Amino acid sequence: MPESRPPSGPNQDPRPRRSNPVGSTRSTSSPSPRASSSSAQASSGGPPPPPPPRQRGGGPPRDPGDRPPSRRDLKKRRPRKRRSLRTRRIRLGILALLIIALGWFAVSFGSALTNPSYGVSSSARAAEWGRNHGLGGVITWAENEWYKLNPPPTGGKPPAHTFNAKAHAGTGVTATCPNALAIPPRMVSAATPPIAGEGVWAPVGRLSAGCSALYETFVRPDPVHTSYVAGVVWMDPMLVSATLYSGSQIPGGGPYTNSAPIKSTEAMTLISAFNAGFRMQDAQGGYYTDQKMVIPLVPGKASAVIYKNGTMDIGAWGTDEQMNKNVVSVRQNLDLIVNDAKLVPGLLANDHSQWGVTVGGAAYVWRSGMGITKNGAIVYVAGPSLSINVLADLLVRAGAVRGMEMDINADWVQYSTYSPPVGQPASPSNGVPLMASMAAGSQGPSRYFQTWWVRDFYTMSARYGATAKMPSTPTLVLPTVTTTTAPKKK
Repeated sequence: MPESRPPSGPNQDPRPRRSNPVGSTRSTSSPSPRASSSSAQASSGGPPPPPPPRQRGGGPPRDPGDRPPSRRDLKKRRPRKRRSLRTRRIRLGILALLIIALGWFAVSFGSALTNPSYGVSSSARAAEWGRNHGLGGVITWAENEWYKLNPPPTGGKPPAHTFNAKAHAGTGVTATCPNALAIPPRMVSAATPPIAGEGVWAPVGRLSAGCSALYETFVRPDPVHTSYVAGVVWMDPMLVSATLYSGSQIPGGGPYTNSAPIKSTEAMTLISAFNAGFRMQDAQGGYYTDQKMVIPLVPGKASAVIYKNGTMDIGAWGTDEQMNKNVVSVRQNLDLIVNDAKLVPGLLANDHSQWGVTVGGAAYVWRSGMGITKNGAIVYVAGPSLSINVLADLLVRAGAVRGMEMDINADWVQYSTYSPPVGQPASPSNGVPLMASMAAGSQGPSRYFQTWWVRDFYTMSARYGATAKMPSTPTLVLPTVTTTTAPKKK
C-alpha cells in the first residue's frame, strides 16, 4: 500500500517538522492548542498562521515555545538605563551652570559698560570691571602690550595757540593780600628752544581776598615728544584751603563727612577740584580721614597730608610726615618720585612692585603728580604720554622739593577750575578743565558734582571772599619744607 503524504498546496508550510531530540521530555502525543489550531487552519485551507514574534533588538525570530526573559535578564538591562539617566542629569546640570554664569556675566559686564564711575570710554569701563573681578594682571599685560605697539610719536610741534604769549599778569602780593606767596618764575621747558608763552604763569579760578590764588602754565614735557604739552597748576596755601573728599569705592566704606557730590555750601568757596591717587588695592598705602584709620598707613610711602588749618604737605610717612592731633587726612600712593628737589633713583625701571600694577613705569600714558615747593605752595602736573621719570622732572621744574605720583590713565586724570560770578556757587557750567583733552573734556568739571562719582578727590577753596581783605599779620603757619628726610614736627 503506498505511503500517504500530506497534501501539498499553496498553504502548505514548507518548513520541515522538528523532531524531539533524544532524551527530550516534550510529549509528541499531545500538541498544544496553538499547534492544533494552526494544523487545523492549514488542513482546511484557511489563512496562514501569523509569523512568530521577533526578539527585541532585531534578533532572529523567537520560537513561540521559548520562555520569556527572566528577572536575571531584566536586571542585566537596568544598569544601562541608570547610566544613561545619570549622564543626562550631569549634562543638564552643566548646561544650567553655564546659563547662570552667562546670565551673571551679561548683567555684571553690561552694568559696568553703562556705569560712568567706571570711566569715560567703554574700554576703560571694561578694564575697570576686569580689575574688580580678579583680572588685573591680564588687564595690565594687555595695556602694556598695546602701549608697546602704539608708542607716542616723536618730534613735531604742539597745535597752534597752545601757549598764550600774552598771558595775563598775576595779581601777586597786593594791598588786599599782603601775605600771599610770590608768583613763581617762568617755568623752563625740557624742550629747547622755548616757544613764545611756554612756561608763563596765568591766573585762573575765582579770587580770594581780591587776589588770584591759582596759576597755570603749559610746557612741552621732554625734548623727544615735542608735539605733546603738559599742564601745571600752582596753588597758594595762604589763599586756599585743601580738603580730601572720600568715595564709596575709593577708599570704600563710609559714609564720610566729605563725599561727592560737592554740596552747595562748599561750592560757594570752591576754586578747583582734581583727582587723587590709585585704587587702594594698587596704591600700596593707607588712608586716614574723619578721625579713623580706614586703611593702615604704611611707613615710608608717599603721603599727602592735610591739617586742620587747611594746609597740605607731601612727604614720606614716618620721616617727613607723622601723625599728630592736627592731622585731618592722609592719603598714600606708592613712593616719592621727587625728594630733596631731585628725581629719586629707579624711576626708569618698569617695576610694578614699586610704581603700581596698573601700568609699568616705562609706559608713556596720561599721568598726574603733586608736589610741595620750598615755600609751601602746592603744584599739580598732568599730561598725556608721560613716563614716570618725565612726570618727576616736570614736578622739579615746577619747583617741587618733594613729589608723588597721583592717578594715571586718560579716564582718571582730571583737574578743573571754577570761576563763578562774585557771590555765586561753583558749578559745572562755570568750570573749565586744565586741558581740553583731559577726561570727559568739557564735561570733566561736572563729575565732582555727581552722586555716581565714587572715587576720592581733592578740592581747593578760597580762604577769603572775593572782595574781602587778608589780615596784615600772618595767622597761618605753613608746613616746614626742608631738603632733608629728617623727621620734623608741626
